[in-house]
Amino acid sequence: MDQRLRTYLDALATQRGFSENTFRAYENDLDEFFAFIQKDARKPNADLVKQVDPLGIRAYLGYLHKLNKKSTIARKLSAIRTFFKFLVKQGLLETNPAETIQTPKQEKAIPAYLSVDDMFRLLDSITTNTLAGLRNRAIFETIYSSGLRVSELAGLNCGSIDAGRGMLRVLGKGSRERIVPVGRRALASIKSYRVRLMKEKGICSDYDSAVFLNYRNGRLTPRSIARILDQLVLQCSLMVPVSPHALRHSFATHMLDAGVDLRVVQELLGHKSLSTTQKYTHVSIDRLMETYDKAHPRK
Repeated sequence: MDQRLRTYLDALATQRGFSENTFRAYENDLDEFFAFIQKDARKPNADLVKQVDPLGIRAYLGYLHKLNKKSTIARKLSAIRTFFKFLVKQGLLETNPAETIQTPKQEKAIPAYLSVDDMFRLLDSITTNTLAGLRNRAIFETIYSSGLRVSELAGLNCGSIDAGRGMLRVLGKGSRERIVPVGRRALASIKSYRVRLMKEKGICSDYDSAVFLNYRNGRLTPRSIARILDQLVLQCSLMVPVSPHALRHSFATHMLDAGVDLRVVQELLGHKSLSTTQKYTHVSIDRLMETYDKAHPRK
């Protein structure tokens, strides 16, 4: 089983271009699944893969139901289903035992986001009298300006910025590259940070060098960016939970509220499917209904 699993995971990395996080999630999900199957295996020493049947998978999903959200269960089932599909395609198995298992219906959670006033309040609260302050202002101005994922921002290189055209070249999920606009304020913040970086540390803006650096002059990680935001939110005394992804949600919501077409927002966010972008319309519809209730004379 180990060799088949390794072959499958290698295929995910090379053929489907999964990110490191997605790759690790699939690997952990399959390890967890087969550990569960091992406990209830009829023949512990026999081939576990061939002992898996729909009943065993349903038992595993029942076990997960007590511990996980439906979205997590759906991801784990997807890992199982695609693994067995791969084995069938390779001629290593005759049928896919997960083929008939239905994916749990997902909750339609409204994404967390900041109002325009709170977004401005957060950004304007970031002091810029130090190198770290200049960097932090540039980071969050850029996320909000272009709707970037935190991993996309962390992966930005100096050569990815076209200041003249006001564009960024971004490497998104599945190694898909896209070009997105970036505002003047974000570009000015990046320039101020990089000029101060050169002045204080002598670090040039080489084409392949990271835009945002940590105190050791290495590339800033998504986790570090999230920690910086946590500190800024506390200092700003915002009363809502904020993550880097909430800033991306705020970007999408504010664009839709301003009348930008849903498909344009889909392109800006780098969503493969329009249905992924549609979740942001729930926020705008809530605001539309609130306005309607206040304004219509005959409700």
